[in-house]
Amino acid sequence: MAVSFYLIAYFVTTLGAFGIITVLSGSQREIDRIDDYHGMASRRPWLSGVFTAMLLSLAGIPLTAGFIGKFYIVKAGIGSSLWLLVITLVINSAMGLFYYLRIVVALFKEPNGNEDPVAALKVSLADGITLAVLTILLLWIGVYPAMLIALIQVTMGISL
Repeated sequence: MAVSFYLIAYFVTTLGAFGIITVLSGSQREIDRIDDYHGMASRRPWLSGVFTAMLLSLAGIPLTAGFIGKFYIVKAGIGSSLWLLVITLVINSAMGLFYYLRIVVALFKEPNGNEDPVAALKVSLADGITLAVLTILLLWIGVYPAMLIALIQVTMGISL
């Protein structure tokens, strides 16, 4: 059950994070450097908020789907006495947190004065709705995971 929950939580999170990058990258230029995100919170607060939520979920911060997913994986690992895997997960999560927070900090830094790669960006209605739904799912699974857990248990035939 833990693996199924983890996969669903990270599917939503990864889809949202790469969805933001796809929306920000246009036909003229890929947004692939941390410098490209400098100051985005002041120019695109909604997209920055969604991106921040997705990155914090990938890092496993509480109240997100990523935290609940990692929690259940750690709980299953401890229950099975797989200590090396649990320690590896915790260490990798800490290292990942460093990288994800670098991007979040860049979102709130002042722009570096170079050409603004997202200035003329137009977000389509479909992109906006998709990102909104993914963000709601991310937070809903993180705050109220019981419904997804029950669905997984019913699907897998696990009795309560």
